[in-house]
Amino acid sequence: MSRRREHVPTRPTWRCRACGIAWPCSAAKLRLLGEYRHDRVALTVYLATLQAEAAEQLAELDHGVNPADLADRFVSWTRARG
Repeated sequence: MSRRREHVPTRPTWRCRACGIAWPCSAAKLRLLGEYRHDRVALTVYLATLQAEAAEQLAELDHGVNPADLADRFVSWTRARG
């Protein structure tokens, strides 16, 4: 039986373990939205913490990541849509 790989980040590259794209990938976003559906603020705090960790690790790898791009990638999508 094959084991499904979870859509979680690999550190220090912050790529998705399952699909290889920049984390959080679409599958991870859907899972996180479901897990935090009743507490969007907690989701935002959690992802902001991971964003800070990613910024530090990606800087050490010299990936030249723009902090604004990381904000879009990690936090901006969590805002409730009205």
